[in-house]
Amino acid sequence: MTKEFNTTGSCNPAMHYMVDTSKKLAHIEELIDRGKYFTINRARQFGKTTTMNALLRLFADEYIAIKISFEGFGPDSYKNEENFVRSFMEEVNDMLIKTNQTVYAQLWSQTILSLNELSRHINNFCYKCDKKIVLFIDEVDKSLDNQLFLHFLGTLRNLYLMRNETGDMRFTFHSVVLAGVYDVKNLKIKLRPDEERKYNSPWNIAADFNVDMTFHPDEIITMLNEYEADHHTGMDKEFISKEIYKYTSGYPYLVSKICELIDRRFEKDWSESGIQMAVKEIVKGNSGTLIDDISKNLENNEELRSFMYSISVNGLKYTYTLIDPVVRVAHMFSYIKDVEGKTIIHNLIFEECFQQYFALAYDRQNAGKISVTQGEYVLNGKLNMPYVIERFQKLIHNEYRKEDNEFLERQGRLLFLCFLKPIVNGTGFYYVEPETRDGGRMDLVVSFGGEEFVIELKIWRGEKYEVEGKVQLAEYLKTRGLSEGYLVTFSFLKNKTVQEEPEWVEHDGKRIYEAII
Repeated sequence: MTKEFNTTGSCNPAMHYMVDTSKKLAHIEELIDRGKYFTINRARQFGKTTTMNALLRLFADEYIAIKISFEGFGPDSYKNEENFVRSFMEEVNDMLIKTNQTVYAQLWSQTILSLNELSRHINNFCYKCDKKIVLFIDEVDKSLDNQLFLHFLGTLRNLYLMRNETGDMRFTFHSVVLAGVYDVKNLKIKLRPDEERKYNSPWNIAADFNVDMTFHPDEIITMLNEYEADHHTGMDKEFISKEIYKYTSGYPYLVSKICELIDRRFEKDWSESGIQMAVKEIVKGNSGTLIDDISKNLENNEELRSFMYSISVNGLKYTYTLIDPVVRVAHMFSYIKDVEGKTIIHNLIFEECFQQYFALAYDRQNAGKISVTQGEYVLNGKLNMPYVIERFQKLIHNEYRKEDNEFLERQGRLLFLCFLKPIVNGTGFYYVEPETRDGGRMDLVVSFGGEEFVIELKIWRGEKYEVEGKVQLAEYLKTRGLSEGYLVTFSFLKNKTVQEEPEWVEHDGKRIYEAII
């Protein structure tokens, strides 16, 4: 059977090209060996189920490993305690049989009608078994707001506490691992219909789960090695693995999706161009629900929407602390990551998704103000970037100078993205370099027709900072091996004389096309 890249459901090494995650599994195995209870809480399509299945294979001989999912619990399972307990008993029994553990299935199979009875049954079952038992529960998000599920977690917690008090590890399950988007340990629940939501969790016994589940270049290359052994494309595996990581920051689904698209849709074009084509396809939102969820989550949470706007468009960096509820939500969806204690958008694909979302929202609200066609700015497949900037400057002077300065300072960079988007879309690609964000400055990298353009978007902070902008841009151009760059400065000082026309200037051996708006 020919292997393939998989982006739907869990992955199986016999069927799919997979990253070698043995080091990650070793960290999780250590937690389980120590008898810890914990939650693998990561964003959607982050490899949680695949990881659990890999652990099941790993533990097949050493433990009685049981994996169930609350996704299979229907509405009737939550009608009363008896139904819930019966559903749990049946799920465990079915999994023991499916995994050829029929001896243990016979020990488990009993008629249990309440959580109290279930507690005693778990205790008896664990004493009778000749191996330690690890229970994996997937898709716990389906039940987080259900009181019966919370009581069930409370039952597991009480058994765990009794195990610690007695010092007898056979008292209950050796380890329990939950998997879901939400961190059950810090669950915000409503105990009664008339109560406000409060932070209260019956899972406060859980150990912290700090395993890095993103795929790094040295891990991505293990998947490419396997693929290349089958297909002999001649790709530069080291370069491709680093390039995929550059756009995805190792988000498991995005890594696999890029590979799948190149393999199936883009004629095995394992090059920088092929990766960019795959990225553009993902950003369109036609490749699964992960990207669709971005707009849904922003529409459903105004605080999250404002927070991501300020990071994506205005380049602000906030302190990365999960004490802040908005930061915690953005972290939960993996929209942001912690870089030296500051919030950064998790990956360049999400970066472009957010920018497109906010740019399209602005376009809809201000239809007609920005009307751009690609043909005016592209000649023989080459993008005339100086002309793009010149026309943008005139647009701002003609259409937006009547707006107050506060509006332009807040929206200036969004306007540039709205202007650039129809020019680049379909042919080129652009992204914001995350390391250059500081609220007053951010670098936009545009790839078009085999050429790369770096545009620094900057807010005027005085002559000293203007010189610093050229220094920063020149240094950044050196890192990318470019001789020319572009500096667009938004000036909002009434006594500042605005440069009438953009012009080329020299700085530290680099040509910089400068426009002040």
